[in-house]
Amino acid sequence: MAFVAYLTFVGTLIAWSMNTDARNKFASFHIRQALGLDLLWLLFAFLISGFDRWYISFPFWIILGVLWGFGFVGALQGKLSYIPFLGNYFQKWFKKLA
Repeated sequence: MAFVAYLTFVGTLIAWSMNTDARNKFASFHIRQALGLDLLWLLFAFLISGFDRWYISFPFWIILGVLWGFGFVGALQGKLSYIPFLGNYFQKWFKKLA
């Protein structure tokens, strides 16, 4: 479930629904991290959609790609590694959801 959570927003919803019956702490941790990244992606997409310059939007997508890779590799390795800078907040904000 932790692996599936990082496969787009739909993957996060699938992992969340799979985790509702028998809660797994490891899966819940990564579902909260992935949900935070998905919402951050939507926020960035909305904010920078007005810019028509690649040198403005490209750094945002690189940052999100690195954060996503960090969480994805942590899920594959079986680690509870927080996303840098925002992972603690994601755990607090989405504690009741997953």
